[in-house]
Amino acid sequence: MAAPKDPRPCSIADALALVGEKYSLLVLREVCLGNGRFDQLVRNIGAPRDILATRLRRLVDAGILTKRAYSERPQRFEYRPTQAGLELEPVLMTLMAWGDRHLRQDDDRPMVIEHICGNELVPVVTCRACGGTVHHEDLTAHPQAPGWTVAGPSAA
Repeated sequence: MAAPKDPRPCSIADALALVGEKYSLLVLREVCLGNGRFDQLVRNIGAPRDILATRLRRLVDAGILTKRAYSERPQRFEYRPTQAGLELEPVLMTLMAWGDRHLRQDDDRPMVIEHICGNELVPVVTCRACGGTVHHEDLTAHPQAPGWTVAGPSAA
């Protein structure tokens, strides 16, 4: 059996093609925190200006951010998340929680997010249908891409 020339079709890979580049998720973090002006982004992310400009353009082109002028002279813009950008915020919260658990000590966390209820946010993935917490052992993958199984390409 000849292996397919292309890798497994995957929404994770597709999403990473947009937001997996260095600084892209950090841009989204800052914009979700309300820091959407270019100078704020440069300061808070530490990205070189040219690379940051490229990431911003890509995120706007992908419909993840919007760009709005806040000054005409000199012309300056701020960036805000679109609905698609806001839908990535739980990914950021989950990634931050993972980093806090596995890369830091409890007293070493750089930020805590408070939920509207007044308590610290601890993100949990739940099933939309039953409300149960998602655990690896409870999941079963069903590949939908033609010619693919969980193990890889199917026999011709």
